Amino acid sequence: MKLHGYFRSGTSYRVRIALNLKGITVAHAPHHLRRGEQRAPDYLALNPQGLVPTLELDDGRVITQSLAIIDWLDETHPEPPLLPADPVRRAKVRAFALAIACDVHPVQNLGVLARLRALGLPEEQVTGWAAAVNQEGLAACEALVRDEPGPFAFGDRPTLADICLVPQLGGARRFGADLSGLTRLLAIEAACRALPAFADAAPERQPDAE
Repeated sequence: MKLHGYFRSGTSYRVRIALNLKGITVAHAPHHLRRGEQRAPDYLALNPQGLVPTLELDDGRVITQSLAIIDWLDETHPEPPLLPADPVRRAKVRAFALAIACDVHPVQNLGVLARLRALGLPEEQVTGWAAAVNQEGLAACEALVRDEPGPFAFGDRPTLADICLVPQLGGARRFGADLSGLTRLLAIEAACRALPAFADAAPERQPDAE
C-alpha cells in the first residue's frame, strides 16, 4: 500500500498513527501542500479533491478522506480495535473525533486560511482566526472527556478519539493557541506520545519533514 500525504498535514498524521497502531507498513508518497503539489494532474487523477491523505491499495483501488481510511483499516485489520465494543461508547468516541475532524480542523486548514489572506486580512488576523477556532473547539473537547477514565480519551487504550486529538493539538500550537487550561487533553496527549505508534507518526519524524 502507498500513503500519499504531507508531513505537517494533521489528517495525514491521523492515518500514520492508525497504521502504526495496526502494525501496518506502507510506502509514503509526500506531496508538499505549500508548493501546490497536491494540485498536480497525476495526483488529481487519484484524488479529485486535491487533498491529503490518499491511500492506494495494493490492487490499485483508492481511498480518500482520513476517517474513511481509518474506518477501512479498522474493518480490515481489526486488532487492536480503534472503537469500543459498546454502541454508546462507540458513539461517544466518534462524536469526539468528529468534533475535531468536522468542526475544528476544516475551518483552520490551509485552504481556508489562504482564502482569508486573499480577502486582504492581515496575517495576524488570519493566525488569530486559526488560534481562536482551535481554542474554542478544543475547550469543548476537554469538556467531552473531563469525566472519562484515562489515561487515554476513553479509557486504557487509544481510540479514534486520540488519533484525532494528538494531531490537532500539534496544529493548535503552530498557531499560538492557548492550551494551558486543557489539562485533561494535555494528559491524554502525554500518554499517547509515550507510545511508539504516536511518536513515530509525528511530523518531525517523517522523511519529508523540513
